[in-house]
Amino acid sequence: MSAKIRKQDALNYHTQGQPGKIEVVPTKMLSTQHDLALAYSPGVAEPCKEIAVNKEDVYKYTSKGNLVAVISNGTAVLGLGDIGPEASKPVMEGKAVLFKKYAGIDSFDIEIDEKDPDAFIKIVKSLEPTFGGINLEDIKAPECFKIETELREMMNIPIMHDDQHGTAIISSAALLSALEIVGKKIDEIILVVNGAGAAAVSCTKLYYALGLKKENLIMCDSKGVINLERENLDASKKEFATTRKIKTLQEAVKGADVFVGLSVADSLTPDDVLAMAKDPIVFALANPNPEIAYDLAKKTRPDIIMGTGRSDHPNQINNVLGFPYIFRGALDVRATEINEAMKLAAVRSLAELAKEPVPEVVFQAYGIDRIEFGKDYLIPKPLDPRLITTVSPAVAKAAMDSGIAKNPITDWAAYEQQLLKRIGIDQKLTSRIIDIAKQKPKQIVFAEADHLKILKAAQILHDEKIAFPILLGSREVIEKLCAENNLELGECKIVDPSAEKELTERYAKAYYQKRQRKGVTMKDAERVMRDRNAFGAMMVEFGEADALVSGLTKDYPKTILPSLQIIGMADGVKRVAGMYIIMNKKGIFFFADCTVNRDPNTEELVEIIGLAGRGVKFFDMEPRVAVLSYSNFGSSKGEIPEKTSEAVKIAKKKFPDLILDGEIQANVAFDVELQREIYPFSALAEKGANTLIFPNLSSANIAYKLLMEIGGAEAIGPILLGMKKPVHILQLGSSIREIVNMAAIAVVDAQLHEKNDHL
Repeated sequence: MSAKIRKQDALNYHTQGQPGKIEVVPTKMLSTQHDLALAYSPGVAEPCKEIAVNKEDVYKYTSKGNLVAVISNGTAVLGLGDIGPEASKPVMEGKAVLFKKYAGIDSFDIEIDEKDPDAFIKIVKSLEPTFGGINLEDIKAPECFKIETELREMMNIPIMHDDQHGTAIISSAALLSALEIVGKKIDEIILVVNGAGAAAVSCTKLYYALGLKKENLIMCDSKGVINLERENLDASKKEFATTRKIKTLQEAVKGADVFVGLSVADSLTPDDVLAMAKDPIVFALANPNPEIAYDLAKKTRPDIIMGTGRSDHPNQINNVLGFPYIFRGALDVRATEINEAMKLAAVRSLAELAKEPVPEVVFQAYGIDRIEFGKDYLIPKPLDPRLITTVSPAVAKAAMDSGIAKNPITDWAAYEQQLLKRIGIDQKLTSRIIDIAKQKPKQIVFAEADHLKILKAAQILHDEKIAFPILLGSREVIEKLCAENNLELGECKIVDPSAEKELTERYAKAYYQKRQRKGVTMKDAERVMRDRNAFGAMMVEFGEADALVSGLTKDYPKTILPSLQIIGMADGVKRVAGMYIIMNKKGIFFFADCTVNRDPNTEELVEIIGLAGRGVKFFDMEPRVAVLSYSNFGSSKGEIPEKTSEAVKIAKKKFPDLILDGEIQANVAFDVELQREIYPFSALAEKGANTLIFPNLSSANIAYKLLMEIGGAEAIGPILLGMKKPVHILQLGSSIREIVNMAAIAVVDAQLHEKNDHL
């Protein structure tokens, strides 16, 4: 089941901070008067004059080539119908977000208050100078057919009504795969489409293009089979009318090989499925509930191949597999349209990708040990990082072969690197961690559960099945906060230490046994157990929780100390360390040690290097480690350069497989060209660093906080490295989202502790 969405949570999400989901961010420096003079008057006149001479230079000097308009009049919004342009804006902003997330495409959402198709067409046509592409969205049929058709004829940029073509492209890829699995040919099958709206029409046309024979297509609407005996058929339906003497869906599916549902829930019965041909293919795509429930269909026909629009079942027919990458390829060759050849190229590339070996990162994202081409895997998963480098080039090549590409690609290897750079793994890192956590949720104890932020985060973790929160604190306070804020945490375990005398006593005795030779008395132990950080750590130690998350209201040293005393460090680890994940538009980077070690000596710095390298691998990335200083490879003398240089020498011997170098200045660590020119011997000269080891706590703490405050970066962490069992400390005052992210990391860490491959 999908996570429960509460009305207030959805409203809060769209209002928190800056209202809405998108903003405009400058791509050039604007820090001096000279910058401003270049960006605007008088400097801006120069590109204006160039474009006036050659209109195509608009792609060279402006953002047009990476800008798509998401346009709607709000007449067919999701399952809400005609709710108007203003009410459609959140959806259009959401579509713009997906363009950016999956393909690095900038988007403006445009909601037009116009239902007359001719007037709507005129408005959209007038926007051609601004945008590199147009994504039409949520426009009702039959007007959407006229609008898209005429705009494609009038305009010289890529245009696609995704409601029509997105489902068509993805379902077509799934259909090709399914037919291959059951050994049937598309020109021999009988295919039933239930629904006659925009998506159904587009799907059918694409199936025809793939080889489906018109005489083998049966389309149904709410009145039954669309046949030539029906009166008052509009032109769009008459095109798909059958000559068969049948009237009902039940008659249509009898002996059919394929059923594609684009209609309403529960319109296909088990008897209907039983009446289909051997090895039936059923794509029940009504949302949120399909034409027949997945489990019911599988139970009815074990030989069935089933797909839905839902993420909680195999073979999700999801438009996000298509539109970002199709527009990406079209924009990159400056195609004048999105034609049938480009759509078919997307179809075939998706179908072929499903047959390729699945990379480990996809297994991890979905918590599955095995994914291979077959009945439960017809099309790639949405989090497959290969989509952009598979679909976009295929679409671009089809545009070039069709003769509609104004900017053909000549270096395909360079293009692939460009595509990867546009999105970066950071765009999907958090999503991947959460998806892995969901596969096997763990019990996470929150030591500060009497804080509203913790409770709201626990609600998300509970609803989305990321973790099983254990709420540590006063039951009375927790229940009162839940009631006042409409939180539904009744299924979450509440542990009130003040009411758990027997448990507290057991924990105190255990603590005393651990610390009695450290000057701790039994009374001291009883007092320590009143601290919820100590109590929570003891729950993890005793296996009554899988991980501890704390630190929202206390500083780092006070929060971590009880866990170090009770749980301790992992075998072979002499020192724990803290690491932040720093994300910005340039990529994803790891900073250590930003939280624990004030002034590590050479030996301790080596330990931190090893912990950080293992920590980066935890996130399925190759660590490229730079040990930082104010010196480059001996260019300056001093205690820090000497310490870091010696640490690098030792670490290279201790971790021979680690890409590592230093001592090196922070800017040089990232500047590949400079390293190749001046320091070609550097192990970081090929790709630059992604993991930074700081010489002391001061420099690390200052660096990451400056990046967060004025550098436009986001941070996840601090992540505690080297503990025997999962303990993760929040940054003081963390947001709800940061708490959820940290809890997800704690879950994954707990999962891997079971395999002895942890942080």
